[in-house]
Amino acid sequence: MKIFNSILLFFLLITPVKSNTIYNLIKIPNLEIYELKTTNNLKYFYAERPFRLGVKKNIECSNSSKQTYDKKYKIIAKNLNIYSKEFLKKINLKYIVMCENLAISGINAAGIPDSAMKTLILDLKFNEKYFERVIHHELFHIIYDSFDNLFDDKEWKKLNKKNFQYAACSTCTKKIGLDTYKKTNGFFTEYSKSTPSEDMAEVFSHLIKSQYKKSNDKVLNKKVEFIKKKLKKIDNTFVF
Repeated sequence: MKIFNSILLFFLLITPVKSNTIYNLIKIPNLEIYELKTTNNLKYFYAERPFRLGVKKNIECSNSSKQTYDKKYKIIAKNLNIYSKEFLKKINLKYIVMCENLAISGINAAGIPDSAMKTLILDLKFNEKYFERVIHHELFHIIYDSFDNLFDDKEWKKLNKKNFQYAACSTCTKKIGLDTYKKTNGFFTEYSKSTPSEDMAEVFSHLIKSQYKKSNDKVLNKKVEFIKKKLKKIDNTFVF
């Protein structure tokens, strides 16, 4: 598979880009190349036309304007350039897909990570206020899926107060607020309370965006140390 991908990328670099060629690489239709030459080896694609994915075609996203692609690419690249090519290889992230109005079964999504295909789809129209933090939130889901043996939900739940319970799934709750709490009480945001993986992703993204200062919040301090410890096991050179 690695040899096939190398040959295919070489083919992409020396021939006109075709949507079906990219489809053979990451199984997403109607894409074109935005940028291949990056410092950390990430490959950026954009939706030329709307696309649907999944067995039931329940994942959908639309194409955007050149102005939006150019603007948001700069923001995405700036944020993802903090990760080394070695780290990205370890977590299985290689391809970034840009589109707008991303949804799963009609429910809006900021991003869709797929560690098996080494791909992260990002919705360029997601709320500007949270957009940069969300990039890292979604990247964490790639990490979580690639290292589920490290990021154990049961171990994480024990960090919370005994009477707290998460929802059954991230879409099974009305706890979707992304504003950072002034008084954290164990959680950075309301959305942190949805599921263990979303809670971890919120901790990770706040750490990356330097939105954490050690406080008297013992629960949150333990969560921060948990994330830092696990990341060091993946890459001992990783720093927040």
